[in-house]
Amino acid sequence: MSSDNRSGADNQQGRPQGILAPNYVVGFVDGEGCFCVSIRPHPTVRYGSRCVIGPVFQIYQHRDNLALLERLKAFFGCGTIASKGPQSDVMTYAVSGRRDLESAIIPFFERYPLQSTKQDDFVKFRQVVLAMHSKAHRTDEGFRMIVMPAFSMNKNGKQRKYKLEDILAEPSETVRRASVQAGDDPVRSSWRHEEGGRNDRPATQLSLSGGNRDA
Repeated sequence: MSSDNRSGADNQQGRPQGILAPNYVVGFVDGEGCFCVSIRPHPTVRYGSRCVIGPVFQIYQHRDNLALLERLKAFFGCGTIASKGPQSDVMTYAVSGRRDLESAIIPFFERYPLQSTKQDDFVKFRQVVLAMHSKAHRTDEGFRMIVMPAFSMNKNGKQRKYKLEDILAEPSETVRRASVQAGDDPVRSSWRHEEGGRNDRPATQLSLSGGNRDA
């Protein structure tokens, strides 16, 4: 695309105008995207090890680049955009609905593979989502099959709140440990921008647009 067709801001950010090209999206996700799977004990879950499994695809940007996140949302046709928090300048584009992951996110990255090490995370992410689609997480064996690749994602999950042995403990013991460590499972990624305390859960505050369909 000719530089004559782009604004000065677009030139500075390296962003094309109009419909985003697939190769551009792949390159952008290679640099700014994240595939993660949060796993946290929950006392009302009655299968597996009584844990909630939450696969999510996310992209973080400064509020100044909100328009780009909106174009990514339009490109994939799903997901939500929200602020990380009331006082944060970071915005999150997130897709967490399993139907959306299966119909939009996974097929796209199957057709257009990532070029960075995030491709390895995507392969494991896909494995988790497809296993959940087949209800594998409702059995002890299937739950373990999901947890193992999930914990090897994002630099082996070194910044997770819950340890692998906590998640794989007997159900009653898992819930007991969760009551001691109340909260969610962060699963931090190596996002390049300096924003203290960020985690890889979809932002819930100040939702600006859209909504995921129920998984």
